[in-house]
Amino acid sequence: MAEYHLRIKDLPPNTKPRERLRDCGAAALSDTELLAILLRVGVEGVNVIELAQQLLVDYGGWAGLQRLDFHEMCKVHGLGEAKTSTLKAALEIGRRLLLTGEAERFQIKSPQDAAQLLLLEMGHLDQEHLRTVLLDTKNRVQSITTIYVGSLNASMVRVGEVFKAALRQNSASLIVAHNHPSGDPTPSPEDVLVTREIVAAGQLLDVEVLDHL
Repeated sequence: MAEYHLRIKDLPPNTKPRERLRDCGAAALSDTELLAILLRVGVEGVNVIELAQQLLVDYGGWAGLQRLDFHEMCKVHGLGEAKTSTLKAALEIGRRLLLTGEAERFQIKSPQDAAQLLLLEMGHLDQEHLRTVLLDTKNRVQSITTIYVGSLNASMVRVGEVFKAALRQNSASLIVAHNHPSGDPTPSPEDVLVTREIVAAGQLLDVEVLDHL
């Protein structure tokens, strides 16, 4: 017997992604359902929900799809230029939302909040970036500044540069963050040394260093 693949139109109405978004709101949808809405249709033998789920598994979620080059994505079975354009546009909207308007109102209450703010963009960088998140007296984000690009080394990072924007914006505190392109978040001895120097400078300048992510 031929293998039967359930089509989206054959699903009960209350399980279809678009209808669930309409009735329950976007926040209630899984990553698979959200991606399925962007893709709109599947391919022969694979419905759009199955296609979305497979893409998220194969490429490691949203961050992996963002890292994937446009032309490489176009070659993925079931995508093509139109779907790739839609997906890349949606990912870029999400990135800009975190880094612009939302960042100006975003209040940091935990390390997880800071990670959420930074991970979407910094998670796919292929070089180390050292950035600062500048905060006001209520821990609301004032701005995010790139301080240094390259392997983190205490002799290369000018601590004064870390605080230049903070002093100019009269920031009460800041969070330092940098990425490890290797994927291993374990702090290196250089990371620890740089952190100590930044914290010491912050004490002298009366700008509290809350964390180094």
